Amino acid sequence: MQQRSTAPAGLGEPSTSPVSSHNEWDPLEEVIVGRLEGATIPSHHPVVTCNIPPWAARLQGLAAGFRYPRFLIEQAQRELDGFVALLDSLDVTVRRPDAIDFRQRFGTPDWSARGFCNTCPRDSLLVVGDEIIETPMAWPCRYFETHSYRSLLKDYFRRGARWTSAPKPQLTDELFEADFRPPADGEPMRYVLTEFEPVFDAADFVRAGHDLFVTRSNVTNRMGIEWLRRHLGPGYRVHEIESRCRTPMHIDTTFVVLGPGRVMVNPEYVDLGRLPEVLDSWEVLVAPEPDPIDDRLLKITSMCGKWLNMNVLMIDEKRVIAERHHATMLRALEEWGFEPVPCALLHYAPFGGSFHCATLDVRRRGTLEPYVR
Repeated sequence: MQQRSTAPAGLGEPSTSPVSSHNEWDPLEEVIVGRLEGATIPSHHPVVTCNIPPWAARLQGLAAGFRYPRFLIEQAQRELDGFVALLDSLDVTVRRPDAIDFRQRFGTPDWSARGFCNTCPRDSLLVVGDEIIETPMAWPCRYFETHSYRSLLKDYFRRGARWTSAPKPQLTDELFEADFRPPADGEPMRYVLTEFEPVFDAADFVRAGHDLFVTRSNVTNRMGIEWLRRHLGPGYRVHEIESRCRTPMHIDTTFVVLGPGRVMVNPEYVDLGRLPEVLDSWEVLVAPEPDPIDDRLLKITSMCGKWLNMNVLMIDEKRVIAERHHATMLRALEEWGFEPVPCALLHYAPFGGSFHCATLDVRRRGTLEPYVR
Protein backbone atom coordinates (compact mmCIF):
# COMPACT_ATOMS: atom_id res chain seq x y z
CA MET A 1 0.00 0.00 0.00
CA GLN A 2 1.62 3.24 -1.11
CA GLN A 3 1.23 5.99 1.45
CA ARG A 4 0.32 9.63 0.89
CA SER A 5 2.53 12.14 2.64
CA THR A 6 2.05 15.89 3.15
CA ALA A 7 5.38 17.66 2.57
CA PRO A 8 6.46 20.62 4.73
CA ALA A 9 6.39 24.08 3.18
CA GLY A 10 9.13 24.51 0.62
CA LEU A 11 9.45 20.79 -0.15
CA GLY A 12 6.88 20.65 -2.90
CA GLU A 13 3.37 19.27 -3.22
CA PRO A 14 2.14 16.17 -1.31
CA SER A 15 3.35 13.10 -3.14
CA THR A 16 3.16 9.32 -3.12
CA SER A 17 6.06 7.93 -1.15
CA PRO A 18 8.83 6.43 -3.33
CA VAL A 19 9.47 4.03 -0.44
CA SER A 20 6.87 1.26 -0.19
CA SER A 21 7.77 -2.33 0.68
CA HIS A 22 5.78 -4.60 2.99
CA ASN A 23 7.30 -8.04 2.47
CA GLU A 24 10.10 -9.96 0.78
CA TRP A 25 8.27 -11.12 -2.36
CA ASP A 26 5.94 -8.52 -3.92
CA PRO A 27 7.09 -7.47 -7.44
CA LEU A 28 10.36 -5.58 -7.03
CA GLU A 29 10.42 -2.11 -8.60
CA GLU A 30 13.32 -0.26 -6.96
CA VAL A 31 16.35 -1.46 -5.02
CA ILE A 32 19.53 -0.05 -3.50
CA VAL A 33 22.63 -2.09 -4.35
CA GLY A 34 25.84 -1.71 -2.34
CA ARG A 35 29.28 -0.55 -3.49
CA LEU A 36 32.79 -1.94 -3.19
CA GLU A 37 34.71 1.32 -3.61
CA GLY A 38 36.65 2.30 -0.51
CA ALA A 39 36.10 -1.05 1.26
CA THR A 40 38.31 -1.32 4.34
CA ILE A 41 39.01 -4.33 6.55
CA PRO A 42 36.99 -3.83 9.76
CA SER A 43 38.69 -2.29 12.77
CA HIS A 44 39.62 -4.85 15.41
CA HIS A 45 36.96 -5.27 18.10
CA PRO A 46 35.46 -8.23 20.04
CA VAL A 47 32.06 -7.73 18.38
CA VAL A 48 33.75 -8.22 14.99
CA THR A 49 36.01 -11.15 15.86
CA CYS A 50 33.49 -13.14 17.93
CA ASN A 51 31.94 -14.60 14.78
CA ILE A 52 35.13 -15.90 13.17
CA PRO A 53 37.64 -18.64 14.12
CA PRO A 54 40.54 -17.63 16.46
CA TRP A 55 43.17 -17.90 13.70
CA ALA A 56 41.06 -15.67 11.44
CA ALA A 57 40.56 -13.20 14.29
CA ARG A 58 44.32 -12.87 14.70
CA LEU A 59 44.74 -12.31 10.96
CA GLN A 60 41.92 -9.77 10.96
CA GLY A 61 43.58 -7.90 13.81
CA LEU A 62 46.80 -7.54 11.80
CA ALA A 63 44.99 -6.35 8.64
CA ALA A 64 42.36 -4.13 10.34
CA GLY A 65 42.09 -0.64 8.92
CA PHE A 66 43.82 -1.45 5.61
CA ARG A 67 42.03 -1.48 2.28
CA TYR A 68 40.87 -4.80 0.92
CA PRO A 69 43.38 -6.22 -1.59
CA ARG A 70 42.73 -5.15 -5.15
CA PHE A 71 42.40 -8.71 -6.46
CA LEU A 72 39.52 -9.38 -4.04
CA ILE A 73 37.81 -6.16 -5.04
CA GLU A 74 38.21 -6.82 -8.78
CA GLN A 75 36.71 -10.33 -8.65
CA ALA A 76 33.75 -9.15 -6.61
CA GLN A 77 33.25 -6.04 -8.76
CA ARG A 78 32.92 -8.09 -11.95
CA GLU A 79 30.19 -10.18 -10.36
CA LEU A 80 28.48 -7.14 -8.81
CA ASP A 81 28.39 -5.41 -12.21
CA GLY A 82 26.75 -8.52 -13.67
CA PHE A 83 24.17 -8.55 -10.86
CA VAL A 84 23.29 -4.88 -11.46
CA ALA A 85 22.97 -5.55 -15.19
CA LEU A 86 20.63 -8.46 -14.43
CA LEU A 87 18.41 -6.25 -12.26
CA ASP A 88 18.34 -3.65 -15.04
CA SER A 89 17.26 -6.32 -17.52
CA LEU A 90 14.41 -7.27 -15.16
CA ASP A 91 13.17 -3.64 -15.21
CA VAL A 92 14.19 -3.01 -11.60
CA THR A 93 15.38 0.55 -10.86
CA VAL A 94 18.81 0.35 -9.20
CA ARG A 95 20.06 3.10 -6.87
CA ARG A 96 23.55 3.22 -5.37
CA PRO A 97 25.07 4.83 -2.25
CA ASP A 98 27.83 7.40 -2.50
CA ALA A 99 31.42 6.16 -2.79
CA ILE A 100 33.21 6.75 0.53
CA ASP A 101 36.79 6.49 1.77
CA PHE A 102 36.27 4.12 4.67
CA ARG A 103 39.90 4.35 5.81
CA GLN A 104 39.17 7.69 7.44
CA ARG A 105 39.32 7.54 11.22
CA PHE A 106 36.38 8.76 13.27
CA GLY A 107 35.25 8.47 16.85
CA THR A 108 33.16 9.52 19.81
CA PRO A 109 34.38 10.70 23.24
CA ASP A 110 34.70 6.99 24.17
CA TRP A 111 36.39 5.27 21.21
CA SER A 112 37.73 5.64 17.67
CA ALA A 113 37.76 3.41 14.60
CA ARG A 114 38.10 3.33 10.85
CA GLY A 115 35.14 2.39 8.66
CA PHE A 116 34.22 -0.80 6.83
CA CYS A 117 32.25 -0.54 3.56
CA ASN A 118 28.75 0.00 2.16
CA THR A 119 28.45 -3.33 0.38
CA CYS A 120 25.40 -4.43 2.40
CA PRO A 121 22.60 -1.84 2.66
CA ARG A 122 20.42 -4.59 4.14
CA ASP A 123 22.31 -4.24 7.44
CA SER A 124 22.08 -0.53 8.13
CA LEU A 125 18.63 0.31 6.72
CA LEU A 126 15.23 -1.29 7.33
CA VAL A 127 12.20 -0.56 5.14
CA VAL A 128 8.76 -1.10 6.70
CA GLY A 129 5.96 0.19 4.49
CA ASP A 130 6.71 3.80 3.55
CA GLU A 131 9.30 4.22 6.32
CA ILE A 132 13.05 3.76 6.03
CA ILE A 133 14.84 3.29 9.36
CA GLU A 134 18.56 3.79 10.04
CA THR A 135 19.58 1.03 12.46
CA PRO A 136 21.79 1.31 15.59
CA MET A 137 24.55 -1.12 14.61
CA ALA A 138 26.88 -2.70 17.17
CA TRP A 139 30.10 -2.66 15.12
CA PRO A 140 31.97 0.58 15.87
CA CYS A 141 33.44 0.59 12.36
CA ARG A 142 29.88 0.88 10.95
CA TYR A 143 28.81 3.82 13.15
CA PHE A 144 28.55 6.33 10.32
CA GLU A 145 27.94 3.88 7.47
CA THR A 146 24.50 5.30 6.67
CA HIS A 147 26.11 8.65 5.79
CA SER A 148 26.95 7.11 2.42
CA TYR A 149 23.20 6.69 1.85
CA ARG A 150 22.22 10.20 2.93
CA SER A 151 21.89 11.53 -0.63
CA LEU A 152 19.35 8.78 -1.31
CA LEU A 153 17.59 9.18 2.04
CA LYS A 154 17.16 12.92 1.57
CA ASP A 155 15.83 12.36 -1.94
CA TYR A 156 13.30 9.79 -0.70
CA PHE A 157 12.27 12.10 2.14
CA ARG A 158 11.76 15.09 -0.15
CA ARG A 159 9.53 12.93 -2.35
CA GLY A 160 7.32 11.81 0.53
CA ALA A 161 8.96 8.92 2.41
CA ARG A 162 9.14 8.72 6.18
CA TRP A 163 12.75 8.69 7.45
CA THR A 164 13.66 7.58 10.97
CA SER A 165 16.95 7.02 12.76
CA ALA A 166 17.05 4.75 15.81
CA PRO A 167 18.97 6.14 18.82
CA LYS A 168 22.71 6.22 18.13
CA PRO A 169 24.35 3.77 20.57
CA GLN A 170 27.27 4.75 22.78
CA LEU A 171 29.10 1.44 22.07
CA THR A 172 31.06 1.65 25.31
CA ASP A 173 32.53 -1.40 27.05
CA GLU A 174 29.28 -1.85 29.01
CA LEU A 175 27.59 -3.10 25.82
CA PHE A 176 29.99 -6.01 25.35
CA GLU A 177 30.61 -9.06 27.53
CA ALA A 178 34.17 -9.04 28.85
CA ASP A 179 36.26 -12.05 27.77
CA PHE A 180 33.41 -13.36 25.63
CA ARG A 181 33.78 -16.84 24.19
CA PRO A 182 31.21 -18.34 21.78
CA PRO A 183 29.35 -21.25 23.36
CA ALA A 184 30.39 -24.75 22.39
CA ASP A 185 27.83 -27.32 21.21
CA GLY A 186 25.67 -28.33 24.15
CA GLU A 187 26.43 -25.20 26.18
CA PRO A 188 23.69 -22.65 26.93
CA MET A 189 23.48 -19.90 24.33
CA ARG A 190 25.26 -16.66 25.09
CA TYR A 191 25.98 -13.48 23.15
CA VAL A 192 28.73 -10.88 23.04
CA LEU A 193 26.12 -8.14 23.60
CA THR A 194 24.68 -7.09 26.94
CA GLU A 195 21.39 -5.20 27.35
CA PHE A 196 23.14 -1.89 28.08
CA GLU A 197 21.37 -0.13 25.18
CA PRO A 198 19.37 -1.05 22.07
CA VAL A 199 21.36 -2.24 19.05
CA PHE A 200 20.27 -4.17 15.98
CA ASP A 201 21.13 -4.83 12.36
CA ALA A 202 18.23 -4.68 9.91
CA ALA A 203 19.47 -7.96 8.38
CA ASP A 204 18.31 -9.80 11.52
CA PHE A 205 14.70 -9.07 10.45
CA VAL A 206 12.52 -10.29 7.58
CA ARG A 207 9.05 -8.96 6.78
CA ALA A 208 5.71 -10.58 6.00
CA GLY A 209 3.14 -7.79 6.03
CA HIS A 210 1.94 -7.07 9.56
CA ASP A 211 4.47 -9.59 10.93
CA LEU A 212 8.25 -9.38 11.21
CA PHE A 213 10.56 -12.23 12.20
CA VAL A 214 13.87 -11.68 13.97
CA THR A 215 16.82 -13.62 15.32
CA ARG A 216 18.63 -12.43 18.42
CA SER A 217 22.32 -12.40 17.55
CA ASN A 218 25.78 -10.99 18.21
CA VAL A 219 24.67 -7.72 16.58
CA THR A 220 21.02 -7.61 17.74
CA ASN A 221 20.06 -7.68 21.41
CA ARG A 222 16.68 -7.99 23.12
CA MET A 223 16.63 -4.26 23.82
CA GLY A 224 17.05 -3.56 20.11
CA ILE A 225 14.20 -5.93 19.24
CA GLU A 226 11.99 -4.24 21.84
CA TRP A 227 12.87 -0.77 20.52
CA LEU A 228 11.67 -1.73 17.05
CA ARG A 229 8.56 -3.44 18.41
CA ARG A 230 7.52 -0.31 20.31
CA HIS A 231 8.47 1.97 17.42
CA LEU A 232 6.30 0.08 14.91
CA GLY A 233 3.38 0.00 17.34
CA PRO A 234 0.29 -2.21 17.53
CA GLY A 235 -0.10 -2.50 13.75
CA TYR A 236 2.84 -4.92 13.64
CA ARG A 237 3.97 -8.03 15.49
CA VAL A 238 7.61 -9.06 15.92
CA HIS A 239 8.28 -12.79 16.40
CA GLU A 240 11.62 -14.24 17.48
CA ILE A 241 13.11 -17.20 15.60
CA GLU A 242 15.45 -19.18 17.82
CA SER A 243 18.78 -19.95 16.18
CA ARG A 244 21.00 -22.87 17.15
CA CYS A 245 23.97 -21.22 15.44
CA ARG A 246 26.77 -20.76 17.97
CA THR A 247 27.76 -17.42 16.40
CA PRO A 248 24.49 -15.97 15.06
CA MET A 249 24.53 -12.88 12.85
CA HIS A 250 21.69 -12.03 10.42
CA ILE A 251 18.56 -14.04 9.72
CA ASP A 252 18.92 -14.38 5.95
CA THR A 253 20.90 -17.61 6.10
CA THR A 254 18.59 -19.04 8.78
CA PHE A 255 14.96 -18.16 8.01
CA VAL A 256 14.09 -16.87 4.53
CA VAL A 257 10.52 -15.87 3.64
CA LEU A 258 9.96 -16.77 -0.03
CA GLY A 259 6.29 -15.93 -0.47
CA PRO A 260 2.93 -15.77 1.28
CA GLY A 261 2.81 -18.73 3.62
CA ARG A 262 6.16 -20.16 2.47
CA VAL A 263 9.47 -20.04 4.30
CA MET A 264 12.85 -21.71 3.76
CA VAL A 265 14.74 -22.69 6.90
CA ASN A 266 18.28 -23.77 7.70
CA PRO A 267 18.13 -27.34 9.09
CA GLU A 268 21.34 -26.80 11.04
CA TYR A 269 20.18 -23.63 12.79
CA VAL A 270 16.40 -24.05 13.10
CA ASP A 271 14.53 -26.58 15.25
CA LEU A 272 11.31 -27.10 13.26
CA GLY A 273 9.50 -28.03 16.46
CA ARG A 274 10.24 -24.65 18.02
CA LEU A 275 9.01 -22.31 15.29
CA PRO A 276 6.44 -19.72 16.45
CA GLU A 277 2.86 -21.04 16.50
CA VAL A 278 1.81 -18.33 14.05
CA LEU A 279 3.66 -20.34 11.37
CA ASP A 280 1.70 -23.57 11.96
CA SER A 281 -0.24 -23.08 8.71
CA TRP A 282 2.84 -22.15 6.63
CA GLU A 283 4.74 -24.43 4.28
CA VAL A 284 8.23 -24.90 5.69
CA LEU A 285 10.87 -25.71 3.06
CA VAL A 286 14.14 -27.18 4.32
CA ALA A 287 17.19 -25.72 2.57
CA PRO A 288 19.49 -28.22 0.86
CA GLU A 289 23.10 -28.58 1.92
CA PRO A 290 25.27 -25.97 0.16
CA ASP A 291 27.48 -27.15 -2.69
CA PRO A 292 31.14 -27.21 -1.60
CA ILE A 293 33.39 -24.30 -2.50
CA ASP A 294 36.84 -25.41 -3.62
CA ASP A 295 38.40 -21.94 -3.80
CA ARG A 296 40.77 -22.03 -0.78
CA LEU A 297 41.33 -18.28 -0.79
CA LEU A 298 37.58 -17.65 -0.78
CA LYS A 299 37.21 -19.97 2.20
CA ILE A 300 39.83 -17.96 4.09
CA THR A 301 38.56 -14.49 3.20
CA SER A 302 34.79 -15.04 3.39
CA MET A 303 33.03 -13.20 6.23
CA CYS A 304 30.03 -15.52 5.89
CA GLY A 305 29.08 -19.04 6.89
CA LYS A 306 28.60 -21.93 4.49
CA TRP A 307 24.82 -21.41 4.24
CA LEU A 308 25.14 -18.41 1.93
CA ASN A 309 23.28 -20.51 -0.68
CA MET A 310 20.09 -19.38 1.17
CA ASN A 311 20.85 -15.68 0.62
CA VAL A 312 18.48 -15.17 -2.31
CA LEU A 313 16.54 -12.17 -3.62
CA MET A 314 12.88 -12.50 -4.63
CA ILE A 315 11.95 -10.55 -7.78
CA ASP A 316 8.30 -11.55 -7.30
CA GLU A 317 6.40 -14.56 -5.94
CA LYS A 318 7.89 -16.86 -8.60
CA ARG A 319 11.23 -15.46 -9.79
CA VAL A 320 14.19 -15.62 -7.41
CA ILE A 321 17.83 -14.63 -7.98
CA ALA A 322 20.16 -17.29 -6.55
CA GLU A 323 23.85 -18.09 -6.70
CA ARG A 324 24.87 -19.82 -9.94
CA HIS A 325 27.46 -21.97 -8.12
CA HIS A 326 24.86 -23.58 -5.82
CA ALA A 327 23.24 -25.92 -8.34
CA THR A 328 21.58 -27.97 -5.60
CA MET A 329 19.72 -24.90 -4.36
CA LEU A 330 18.70 -23.97 -7.91
CA ARG A 331 17.19 -27.44 -8.39
CA ALA A 332 15.40 -27.26 -5.03
CA LEU A 333 13.86 -23.90 -5.91
CA GLU A 334 12.60 -25.34 -9.20
CA GLU A 335 11.12 -28.36 -7.42
CA TRP A 336 9.32 -26.01 -5.02
CA GLY A 337 7.67 -24.22 -7.96
CA PHE A 338 9.91 -21.15 -8.20
CA GLU A 339 11.72 -19.83 -11.26
CA PRO A 340 15.37 -19.43 -10.22
CA VAL A 341 17.41 -16.79 -12.02
CA PRO A 342 21.07 -17.89 -11.71
CA CYS A 343 23.68 -15.18 -11.14
CA ALA A 344 27.27 -15.15 -9.87
CA LEU A 345 28.09 -13.29 -6.66
CA LEU A 346 30.28 -15.83 -4.88
CA HIS A 347 33.21 -13.44 -4.49
CA TYR A 348 31.11 -10.89 -2.60
CA ALA A 349 31.40 -13.08 0.53
CA PRO A 350 34.60 -11.37 1.81
CA PHE A 351 32.55 -8.16 1.97
CA GLY A 352 29.64 -9.53 3.95
CA GLY A 353 27.10 -11.49 1.95
CA SER A 354 25.25 -12.29 -1.26
CA PHE A 355 22.11 -11.13 -3.09
CA HIS A 356 19.85 -10.39 -0.12
CA CYS A 357 22.65 -8.73 1.88
CA ALA A 358 23.83 -6.66 -1.10
CA THR A 359 20.42 -5.08 -1.65
CA LEU A 360 17.69 -3.10 0.05
CA ASP A 361 14.29 -3.34 -1.61
CA VAL A 362 12.93 0.20 -1.49
CA ARG A 363 9.75 -0.32 -3.48
CA ARG A 364 7.71 -3.44 -4.13
CA ARG A 365 4.33 -3.28 -5.85
CA GLY A 366 1.84 -4.46 -3.27
CA THR A 367 -0.27 -3.61 -0.23
CA LEU A 368 -0.02 -4.23 3.50
CA GLU A 369 -1.69 -7.59 4.16
CA PRO A 370 -1.88 -10.18 6.97
CA TYR A 371 -0.11 -13.45 6.15
CA VAL A 372 -0.16 -15.26 9.50
CA ARG A 373 -2.92 -16.03 11.99
